[in-house]
Amino acid sequence: MIALRRRQFSAVLAGGLALPALLPARALAKDTALPVPASLPAAAKAAAAKNEPLVLLVSLPGCPYCELVRRNYLLPARKASGLHAWQLNITDRTTPLIGFDGKTTTAAAQISAWKAGFTPTVLFFGSRGQELAERLVGVAVPDFYGAYLEARLAAARKALLALR
Repeated sequence: MIALRRRQFSAVLAGGLALPALLPARALAKDTALPVPASLPAAAKAAAAKNEPLVLLVSLPGCPYCELVRRNYLLPARKASGLHAWQLNITDRTTPLIGFDGKTTTAAAQISAWKAGFTPTVLFFGSRGQELAERLVGVAVPDFYGAYLEARLAAARKALLALR
C-alpha cells in the first residue's frame, strides 16, 4: 500500500516536473498576461453586473504553470464568453490596489491576507469580496484542469445567484 502511494506520488511529481519542458517557448511570452485590477470592488461589481464571479489568478512571473492556466483556460474564456478573469502578481509590493475593504494595499499584501501564497491559485469572488467557490490551487493533473475550473465556475455562479 505504501509502495503504491510512493509510486503514484513519484509519477505525479515526474509529470509535474516535465510539464514546463513540454510547453513551447512561445507559451512563455508576455502577451498572455491577464489584466491587473486597480480596484477589487470595482472589478467584482462589474463581474456581478453580468451575473459572473470575479475570477482572480494568483500568479508568479516566470511560473510555467501560471502561464498554462492563463494561456489555455482563462484567456480563452475571457475572450470567448467575457469571463471576468484578472491576475495578481504575488511579488508585486509596489502597485497600489484597492482591497474589498476600500483600503489601499498591494497585490502581495492582499494575497498574503487571503493566505493564497501558492501559484497558480484561482479565486472566485462575489461583489462584496466573499469567496463563492473552493479555490483552485496548483495544476496537479493538466488533463483535468479544465473540468476542475468549470466545476468551480459553476459553483461560484450558483452561489452568486443565491446571494441575489
